[in-house]
Amino acid sequence: MLLVDGHNLLWRAAFGFPAEIRSRDKSRDLTAVFGFFALLRVAIRDEFPDLPEVLVVFDGEHGSDDRKQDDADYKANRPADGEALKPILALPHVKQGLDLHGIAWVEIEDAEADDVIATLVHLDPQRPTRIFSTDRDYYQLLTDQVHVLNTCMHPGKRHIGPAQVSERYGISPAQWASLRALSGDKSDNIPGVTGIGDKTAARLLANGAQVQDLPASGRLTGRAGERVRAQWEQVLTWHRMITMDTSVPLPAKPTGNPSPLLPAPAAVVEELGLW
Repeated sequence: MLLVDGHNLLWRAAFGFPAEIRSRDKSRDLTAVFGFFALLRVAIRDEFPDLPEVLVVFDGEHGSDDRKQDDADYKANRPADGEALKPILALPHVKQGLDLHGIAWVEIEDAEADDVIATLVHLDPQRPTRIFSTDRDYYQLLTDQVHVLNTCMHPGKRHIGPAQVSERYGISPAQWASLRALSGDKSDNIPGVTGIGDKTAARLLANGAQVQDLPASGRLTGRAGERVRAQWEQVLTWHRMITMDTSVPLPAKPTGNPSPLLPAPAAVVEELGLW
């Protein structure tokens, strides 16, 4: 199964696609729509020996409200200018294109895509699944069966599993939220503890510890320990925010059947009447 972080892919298409794609009369920028289907089609073609079941998951309009109640600065660093609207304006066309070609998608108004994807993984943890995203927060879901697919990486390094996380960060996937609560997550505007980076955080979390274990562990010593204690309540809040919800009510469940093959992105754009 391929679970696609829809907004993540759409932002990649809008701002990271190698060439601008415009309508024939040059009046419309079609890069986001064209790029979305191009990146998805290539990922399926190059990374899967057989057609997978594909489910695209989009963020709900109010999906981040609960986390913003915990911390008003959550994702406050995301741009909100006219340029940032490009993927949002493309979203209806992307959904229409998915519908035209039998690719299922889901958007739950009060849920973020990562929580929906976490719930889908939790439904059938033994099913081989790839999460198509550049968002490292999905590392907390990794198992022998569940990997992240990041096609921005070099070939041979695009499928990220528990071993890769352990090798790079010195922790297990189950400790990811603890690591990021200490060291921070710039993409979500979570600063982490002042002066604590990934290496110090991993040292504090040695032998499988979680942040909740630290006060009784005897590890909060020296300057690093003082800093963690000084921001302890924030650390717990950040840990709660980073931890994905695996109990989102779903409107439908995966079918277990492979999805249809996507045509070339130019054909999708043509069918949508956008050229």
